[in-house]
This record gives sequence, C-alpha cells and structure tokens, in this order.
Amino acid sequence: MKSLSIALIRGRYAEDGGAERFIARALAALQDQEVRVTLITREWPAGAGFDVLVCNPFYLGRVWRDLGFARCVCRKLAQKKFDLVQSHERIACCDVYRAGDGVHREWLRQRRRVLGWPRRLAIALNPYHAYVKAAEKALFTSPRLRAVICNSLMVKEEIRRYFGVAEEKLHVIYSGVDTDSFHPDLKKHRMAVRSRYGIPPDATLFLFVGSGFERKGIPILLEAMAALPESTHLLVVGRDKKLNKYQSRAKRLNMERRVHFAGSHPDVGPFYGAADVLVLPTLYDPFPNVALEAMASGLPVITSLKCGAAELIENGKNGFTCDALDKAGLVQAMRRLTSKEEQEAQGKAARRTVESMNVADMANKLRGLYMSLIRHNDSGH
Repeated sequence: MKSLSIALIRGRYAEDGGAERFIARALAALQDQEVRVTLITREWPAGAGFDVLVCNPFYLGRVWRDLGFARCVCRKLAQKKFDLVQSHERIACCDVYRAGDGVHREWLRQRRRVLGWPRRLAIALNPYHAYVKAAEKALFTSPRLRAVICNSLMVKEEIRRYFGVAEEKLHVIYSGVDTDSFHPDLKKHRMAVRSRYGIPPDATLFLFVGSGFERKGIPILLEAMAALPESTHLLVVGRDKKLNKYQSRAKRLNMERRVHFAGSHPDVGPFYGAADVLVLPTLYDPFPNVALEAMASGLPVITSLKCGAAELIENGKNGFTCDALDKAGLVQAMRRLTSKEEQEAQGKAARRTVESMNVADMANKLRGLYMSLIRHNDSGH
C-alpha cells in the first residue's frame, strides 16, 4: 500500500494548547503508519519527522491575520499535491476539518449569558466575530469538504443544527490520552507540589487547568469556593491577561490562602498527582484534553453541560455535571467530593472510563477515516 501524503493546517503553535497537543500526538502516531505529513503554519517550533510550510504574511489586526493566512494556505495548496488536506482552522480549501474549536456561533451564544448589554453590543458589532462566522459558514458549506472530525457528540450536533452538514460527513473521534504518562502513579508528586504552594497534606485540593479564565468558568468557581469549608483549596494552572483581577477577587472573598494561582506549566502531570478533583465549569469547551488527562490520572471531574467531556461523566460515578452558571449545583458537587471515600471510588471509575481512549486508538480511527477517503478518491468519486 502506498504511503499517504497529508497536509495539516494550524495557524499558530501554543505550547499548552489542546489542538497543538492533538496535532503533536497525531503526527507521532501517524508517522509509524506510512504517512508523510506536511504542516502548514505561521509558526511552529523545530521538530523532526515532518515537513513544515510557513505561511506568515504581514498583517495588522485579527481579521487581516486570519484572512491573510487562509489565502496564503489556499495558494500553497494549489501549487502542491496532497492525498488529503486536514485543517484545524476555519479555511474552506480543505478536505477534512477538525472542529477542535467547536462552533463560533454557539460559543457567542453561551458567552452572551454572562455579559451585560454594552459587551453584548460590542460583540454584535465586532468585525472579527463577523469574519469568523462567515469563514465558518464558507467552510461547512464548501463542496470540497468531505469529512468533519468532531471531538465530541455535542460539537457534531451543533454543526448539524447550525449548518445542516450531512450525517455521513460528521465523524466523532475523541482525542487520545497517553494513559501511561497520565496515570494514578502521578500521586508520587502529591507532597512536593502541595508543599510548594503551602497546601496542607490532608486538604481537599480542587484543580483547575486552562487558559482564558472567563470562558473556562473561574468567576463562578471562585464564588463556589467561598461557600466551601476552610479545609478546601483550589490550585489554578493556566494563564490569563487579567490574572490580577482574579487574584483580587479571591482576596476580596478572603480566600488568598486557599486559592493558589500557579501560572502556565508545560507539564501538568505533577498537578494532577497533587489534586483530588478536577473542576472545569466552562461556559463552552468542545472537549478539553485536560479532562481526559485528569481522568486517566485517577481524578473525578466536575464540569459543565456545555463541555464535550460531560459525555463521559456519570453523575456520582466518576464526577458531576451541571450548568455552567448553576452555582448551587457546583457547590453541591464539590461538597460531595470533599469525601475521601468518594474521591477514591470516583477517581478509580474515572480512570476506567478513559483507559481505552489512548493515542493508538485515536490514530487507528484517524487512519481508518483517511483510508476510506483515499479509497473514495482512487475509485474516481
């Protein structure tokens, strides 16, 4: 069987980004399977084993940036032949799109729930949101588009509902998790991490991992923490431009000793080992890798109904779900998981839930999809 040539499109590499981790794992897994991969990007750190085509035209502002990149990519693709082109950006000249960012229209709908009218109006008038919605529509209605990889059933349903994409084009392939690296053995880091942040050994430690605190639910999480006993602590791993605002909020709630902002870390494994529960009350998240990693590390997960990971959660078995703005529901779930017995039982169940969702399984499903598309090509359809 001939080797495949696949182009992967991703605008920019962020060290702690979920899409980047997906691509890195997909690249590693696919290279073992007679696949030649070319990455088309604005910037990517040096890496062996795959080709890189750089598309980085001059721009001012986000609309020009995204539009310029899209045009540059489509020009390069017109000059070079690939068996398949898979995009992680909303660009219409692709065969396969991975909807890792979900549906922009739905994200804006969820975001409006927490904004006052001045910010709602600002969103309505923002040219960038208008551009993204137009790019999204052009992508999903493109005659070239042959498959959409959805990282959750939630996203699949949103794409079908908003754009009427045919069922046979929508493929749910969950991200793979490295079940060897993310493992309950990470508990060996428990004492070292806790002592670094001044967290007592016997305290219940809730962990939040993610950047962009407003979207990921830090405001309601701080409110919920204020309603919990003094023996509970929260460790926040991630970055946000308005970090000072959230630190001040924690201080006003008299929680500066119980809420710890650790900043961004490329290796979050030790933090899973230190924690008892992952909490992610996100407004909208197609499917965060951190939920898979935490579950593989033996942590129960509390998340919102607009998070793709909610599909894996059985309330009271391996975690809890509630609406992103349901503070009472969040407090109730967190209270339940202050019990050591619940932490242990639900943590073990969380590990069992994701044990089969490894990187090899994801790569096999991707390759199966690619091969079906290639065979379709070769048969002249």
